[in-house]
This record gives sequence, structure tokens and C-alpha cells, in this order.
Amino acid sequence: MKLLILGATGPTGRHLVSQALDAKHEVAALVRDPAKLTEPRVEIIQGDARDAATIANAVRGRDAVLSALGVGKSFKQIGIMTHAAENLVAARVNRLLLVSAFGVGESMADATFLQKIFFNTLLRGIYADKKVADGIIRKSSGEWTIILPTGLRNGPRTGKYRVGEHLDVTMFPMINRADVADFMIRELTERKWIRKTVEISN
Repeated sequence: MKLLILGATGPTGRHLVSQALDAKHEVAALVRDPAKLTEPRVEIIQGDARDAATIANAVRGRDAVLSALGVGKSFKQIGIMTHAAENLVAARVNRLLLVSAFGVGESMADATFLQKIFFNTLLRGIYADKKVADGIIRKSSGEWTIILPTGLRNGPRTGKYRVGEHLDVTMFPMINRADVADFMIRELTERKWIRKTVEISN
């Protein structure tokens, strides 16, 4: 498939790039700073996902878009998810797999007590942005899958994780970023979660 990856220079996005290439997909990446992605097999498109014209041009001719956009370690809400979602819907992306976060929207009900405190304080602004973005995607007519990973951590791809519309979790559940990427690359061809919002955790 011809893929466009958003957030390709982030910690989850880098796994998406490498695993997509390993799976023999043709990969393009929209990045603000091309110097941060030196993989020669990737087509680099410089630009910002918040710009509608940039997204419209970048998605043209792609079979699917995989988004791992985020604000990194910042707790500052800059509206990147809402703007990107609006632009992706306007560009009529047919197949979209988008990483949101566990605890956003209705999934807050599945979170533990300690998680809810964290989500409603430090992550309040960021989660509000993600909630709006997820709602925009859900209302679109395309074939979307929204992925809600629990706490993200570095670690190897294990292929062993739980996926479901609602998961039972305790304490602070985690998921390896490499396993989130594994699920997304698999879902491209398995297509088990079309127009579904799914939680994922180890």
C-alpha cells in the first residue's frame, strides 16, 4: 500500500515507519523538520498537519493515512489534533488509522481512579483537543479506526497485547509503542476494526 504517516518523527511514529517498511509498504511522511527523519526509503514531505492545503496535497494518491501526531512531552494544548482531523476529513481520506489516547471521551469510564485524576488535571487540555478530533473523525464517511493506547512506553514489539472497544484495566496499564505500531500495520490488511474506536494495552 501507499501510506502517509503523520507524526513520523515521534517515538510511536518511528515504529510505524520502520514496521511499514518491513511490511513492504510504500511510505511517505509529513514532517515539519526533514532533518529528523533520515530513512532513505521514505518520501519526505515537509509541512504542518494543521495546514489544510498541505494535508490535501500529501494525501493525494495514498491508500491510507496513519497518524501518530502528538505534542510530545509537553502538556500544552495547541489544537494540533483538531486541526489535523478537520484537514484529513476535508481531504476525503478513505482509510485512516489515528492514535488518540486511553481516557479520551467515553473511554474515561474504563480508566482507573488514579488515571482519571491524571487525565483530568495535567492532561485536561490535551485530552480536550483529542476528544474534539476523535468526534470529527467519527462523523466522517471514511473507513477510520481510532486507537486508544494506555500508557505508552518504550520496549520491543511483542505482538502480545489486548484490543477491544472496552478493556478491564488496573493501576496504570501500559503498552509498548512498538506494539501500537504493530496493531496499526496489521489492521491495514486485517480490517477488523473499521469505523471502530478501540482500546489497546499489554
